[in-house]
Amino acid sequence: MKWKIPLFKIYWDQEDIESVTEIIKRGSYWATGPEIKKFEERIAEYVGTRYAIAFNSGTSALHAAMIAHGIKKGDEISIRSFTFIATANTPLFVGAKPIFADIEQNNLGLDPDDIINKITSKTKAIITVHYGCLPCKIKEISEIAEDHGLILIEDVAESFGAKVNGKMAGTFGASAMLSFCQNKVITTGEGGCIVTDSKEIYEKLKLIRSHGRQESNDYFSSSEHMDYVDLGYNLRMSNITAALGLSQLKKVEFIIMKRRENAKYLNSALKKIPYILKVPGISDIYHHVYQLYTIQVDSKLRENLIKNLARDGIMSKVYFFPVHQTYYYSKILGYKCNLPTTEKISKQVLSLPIYPHLTKEEMDMIVESIKREVK
Repeated sequence: MKWKIPLFKIYWDQEDIESVTEIIKRGSYWATGPEIKKFEERIAEYVGTRYAIAFNSGTSALHAAMIAHGIKKGDEISIRSFTFIATANTPLFVGAKPIFADIEQNNLGLDPDDIINKITSKTKAIITVHYGCLPCKIKEISEIAEDHGLILIEDVAESFGAKVNGKMAGTFGASAMLSFCQNKVITTGEGGCIVTDSKEIYEKLKLIRSHGRQESNDYFSSSEHMDYVDLGYNLRMSNITAALGLSQLKKVEFIIMKRRENAKYLNSALKKIPYILKVPGISDIYHHVYQLYTIQVDSKLRENLIKNLARDGIMSKVYFFPVHQTYYYSKILGYKCNLPTTEKISKQVLSLPIYPHLTKEEMDMIVESIKREVK
């Protein structure tokens, strides 16, 4: 369906086109090249970590982090069910078991109390997600990880640029995953990254990303022999993609500013509608950058609201249905979970269009469509 107002639009400009065109015209360094290193350096600088290493997707990056942190068969990973399924799948990739903890209602992040309830002698790590660019209660969760000797990995796929008391999401744990998929704050089409302060983890990730090859130079531009010292994969980001990332990163503060302005405009209009239970709040502590603009509505009315918006050419989407209720997890893996807040919130959430160049006229159309009677 061609939407009048889609859920997201990619923000791009002529510089993005020229950055990619320059690499193509160069006639070399399409796969690997100097732009990858520059992109990694800029990401690390922006987030505030010592290292960043780029991957071909956020899922690949999180998979590599599982391996680099030594997570293996028999380990249990405290995780949320209210997330994109890749977060839960990556422990399975290495034979570990996701243990679903409930979320809390304010930030829609992992509930620190339920994390503690689910910790066992097999618990190895916590993977926490900042939902839709709203940071979770990461300080409390990081204290739990420290107190119990657990690895804390942040899933920052949806929250690039979000902060807690001025401290960037992605800097609270042992490492963090970023995603640059097309609907994210900045995008390379597909792509991901791990940020960390650990040189050991960084060096392991480099091997995992590129076939376990110990690289002292660019592989495609060097005649020297490079040994293979570990088992690895081909999870590399291309140099063309990295060039686009560098261009996108220059615009990140403008993109975030426009998202926050649009969210403020929508909040002002939508919070007056009776069946909207909650709009995404603006907080002095939790700096929300609105990769998703998610409202909570009366669960009995949500499906009809989706239909009404679609009738007016406006896309909306449920992010997310609980992972533990998917066919694979419930029927194949046999998960049976007691996650009351997760199940309640997942029946109420609805994400509406949000992007930097969403106009006031378009936002007014969204509000008017929602105001129409929903039965």
